[in-house]
Amino acid sequence: MRLSYPSSIKIIRVPCTGKVDILHILRAFEKGADGVYAVGCMEGDCHFNSGNFRARKRVEQAKKLLDTVGVGSERVQMFNLSSAEGPRFAEYAREMDQRIRDLGPSPIKLAMKKAA
Repeated sequence: MRLSYPSSIKIIRVPCTGKVDILHILRAFEKGADGVYAVGCMEGDCHFNSGNFRARKRVEQAKKLLDTVGVGSERVQMFNLSSAEGPRFAEYAREMDQRIRDLGPSPIKLAMKKAA
């Protein structure tokens, strides 16, 4: 089955979403991303026991930090699904793409353009 999701989505694979650190999320914005989302396994079904819970906590921390600095928490999201839910993955990708398009470019990206 071939999944169709926006070409603007850049997938970065990690062994477990528990390996995603808040610095990875913030670095993505620094590198020019307008939004970031993590997709992990279903809560309670993590192969690495609690990786998806760690990821959710870090995403929530990133949301708070991004709100504090004026970027906006709505630019970061965590989704959970099983590996058999490919069409739902594509749906989440389209949903995030539309959300970010509605929000416009990241304030970080705009500030970096002005500084250049």
